[in-house]
Amino acid sequence: MKTTATIGLLVVLAIGPAVFSCNTINPDTTVTTGKLRITFDNVAGASDLKLETGSYQNAAGEAFTITKFNYFVSNIRLRKANGSEYVVPQDSSYFLIQEEKPVSQMVTLSYIPVGDYIGLTFMIGVDSLRSLADISKRTGVLDPGLNDGMYWEWNSGYIFMKLEGKSALAPATQNNTFFYHVGGFGGGYDGKKTINNLRTATLSFNNDVAKVQTTSTPTVQLTTDALKVFNGQTKLSIAEHSSVMFDPYSTNIASNIAQMFSYTRIQTSL
Repeated sequence: MKTTATIGLLVVLAIGPAVFSCNTINPDTTVTTGKLRITFDNVAGASDLKLETGSYQNAAGEAFTITKFNYFVSNIRLRKANGSEYVVPQDSSYFLIQEEKPVSQMVTLSYIPVGDYIGLTFMIGVDSLRSLADISKRTGVLDPGLNDGMYWEWNSGYIFMKLEGKSALAPATQNNTFFYHVGGFGGGYDGKKTINNLRTATLSFNNDVAKVQTTSTPTVQLTTDALKVFNGQTKLSIAEHSSVMFDPYSTNIASNIAQMFSYTRIQTSL
């Protein structure tokens, strides 16, 4: 994690992180609960991700810089040591991670039943149920007008992952910029089947345990590798695909996105 970013995150955390997710609801006041935090450290391979100034190279040998990197994380499930799962209430389980906003890279899950957790699963994107819900159910980061352009007005759908940048291999007609806006939940308002780019990531904490207690809060640190957008199951070439949005090729990028995440470590604080 970036040291300076971490300090800033903890300060803002104390002020009120709920603004970066949907409303938090206490599902059951009779259950003893605590909190669990998840941090997303965005990198590019072995290097820290730096917007505008960082220079990176993909598997195709193409050099580029990244100017924007956003993605939705939702539908979080926490796996206990006994094999059972705790499903975070859906209204409290939508987060938009933005590289340009360090505070968004730490999310806090409240009212988590006390216990030992050894892994988690989450969706990259916004599920069909919430995508089609009444606008009153889509607040906070799901508000189409307040989420940094992570919504297609013309396509009535959320952009699950947005990566933009510059490269000499991108067309001059695009001012040497490239962009990948990946979305699509497999349906639409007319009931027709469309591209489904929803993906899930399941991570183990290896031999570590996130102990949720009333008196201490574990922080699960994850790493998100933006290079996996290019170097995953499909090798993405900027020269061949400089702009991808709602088209069949986007399913290849979506599968790459699911490989971006890895577990780093757990820290516990009072």
